[in-house]
Amino acid sequence: MKPRVSLQDSALRNGNFSLRIAPVRSEDVGLYEAQVKYRTEVHSCHVELGVITVTLSPPGPVIENELLLMSCNSSHQASLVETCWFHNEHPGPTSRTFCSSSRTLFILRPAMSDAGSWTCQLRYSDKEIISATFNLQILGFDGPANPVVYAAAGSAVD
Repeated sequence: MKPRVSLQDSALRNGNFSLRIAPVRSEDVGLYEAQVKYRTEVHSCHVELGVITVTLSPPGPVIENELLLMSCNSSHQASLVETCWFHNEHPGPTSRTFCSSSRTLFILRPAMSDAGSWTCQLRYSDKEIISATFNLQILGFDGPANPVVYAAAGSAVD
């Protein structure tokens, strides 16, 4: 897993034996064991790492007005009850929420207003709730609502 894995050497003296994985990949899912030996004592702990992924279809840049599918998947083993998508979670004119039993959100004609923070929240039968946030960028024209622009002769115009 090198070079994605590191220990904070300065924290070891204070009893912090944390393992850092960056960036996390789907194949990193599993059970991790830490063992610390100090003189004659051996201490260990187990941590299970689960991973949640947000994928776009088609992959690559999202083009304005072209069908977009956003999928959310997790390594959690319980039955999925509900998937909710939150767009720009702060209340306002661009804040939206979509919930369904499907892991996939269809946006038929993505617009520039669909850009921004999307949070996928998965709720499972064992009451576990897992979420991930994805920053959606859309390529398109974000010009004036009225395509006619007037400019004085001799001046500059954008």
